[in-house]
Amino acid sequence: MKYMMLIASNEDAGTTKTEAESQEVYRRIFEWWDANEKAGRIVGGHELEPSSTATTVRVDASGNATVTDGPFAEGKEMVGGYAILEVADLDEALALASSWPASDALEIRPIVTRG
Repeated sequence: MKYMMLIASNEDAGTTKTEAESQEVYRRIFEWWDANEKAGRIVGGHELEPSSTATTVRVDASGNATVTDGPFAEGKEMVGGYAILEVADLDEALALASSWPASDALEIRPIVTRG
């Protein structure tokens, strides 16, 4: 099954870390990502630019679109990336997410398949 793993973090948390601490977190993430990609458990994903670069498009019931600067939701934790997981089941997806090497919030959702 395929799952989306949304990676949310406090964007301000990085401002309290030294450059060496930030580099160490990224080293652990890259190592984790590479190992799981090679094992076939990650089949896609990307890091995202900060939420300050977001643009939101809202479409109403009449089909009218409104465009605004910023993310669609305000909060401390913002989505900063995602991974597409290909694993046997939810238990395996949760186990994989539980091994994430950084202090982030991870949301796991099944990907809809049609047809």
